[in-house]
Amino acid sequence: MRVVFMGTPAFSVPTLEALIAAGHEVAGVFTQPDKPKGRGGKVQMSPVKECAMKYGIPVFQPVKMRLDGLEPLQALQPEICVTAAFGQILSQAVLDVPPMGTVNVHTSLLPRHRGAAPVQWAVLQGDKLSGVTTMFSDAGIDTGDMLLRREVEIGPEETAGELTERLSYIGAELLIETLRHAELGDLVRTKQDEAQMTYDPKITKEMGVLDFHETTEQCLNRVRAMSPWPCAYVELETGAIKVWRARAAQGTGLPGRILTADRKNGLVVATGDGAMELCEIQAPNAKRMDAKVYLLGHEMEAGKPLNEVKL
Repeated sequence: MRVVFMGTPAFSVPTLEALIAAGHEVAGVFTQPDKPKGRGGKVQMSPVKECAMKYGIPVFQPVKMRLDGLEPLQALQPEICVTAAFGQILSQAVLDVPPMGTVNVHTSLLPRHRGAAPVQWAVLQGDKLSGVTTMFSDAGIDTGDMLLRREVEIGPEETAGELTERLSYIGAELLIETLRHAELGDLVRTKQDEAQMTYDPKITKEMGVLDFHETTEQCLNRVRAMSPWPCAYVELETGAIKVWRARAAQGTGLPGRILTADRKNGLVVATGDGAMELCEIQAPNAKRMDAKVYLLGHEMEAGKPLNEVKL
């Protein structure tokens, strides 16, 4: 089929590559405009743009799809459009262009976890299952008819970043299967049950703050959900300690108090119902490292609140 693909981050790349490998004619790729990144502010292209350029596929980067993207899309005359983490809401005028519709690859078991950050919210809320749903897009946010879905278990220590990468390949496979059924004309559409719907907002940097008054499980879920961005962290006067990896530990105390801080026992902090060990941390202006290694050269006083540590 003649396809136009819309996507932006690394998650989207396996789906684009799967379309190419399956022999579909990718007439064009739409992705977000290049943006400055990092401390140097160097302008970088999106992973999807890099992939499209590698295969010689025309790339379009509209600021607003409904304004400066509609005409180029119409000129490409796609039979069907495919979206995977594009990052823009499509207007009805855009959705009306492909006669076979627009298929979206969404990383949740719809209708649960609609919105821009379904994987992070699934991990944050302690879900045991996640997955991918392909769906026909409509003018709402992830409200269209469902097509195919694949369910996976979330690993007990799996981060949002790791799960997202795993789902990117599952989503690519499911999309190709969806298009095969579309070509055969036997694609089954299923309405979403609005009674089961949940909608989650975007993840913000402030959501990374660890509140040790929460349970150990809730704290660990936050560490996993906020990796790789914004990363869970504890605010200090001198900056913040980022927490990349953690696990449940033995001990009790006032929430936020350091219970142990040494090479043998590691960095253990009391939570609302127990304790957790901060296994991999990143001190202000330092590299991420094993907490036990960090403690070889830096002292932290047991019995003191972690947020009062001076580094």
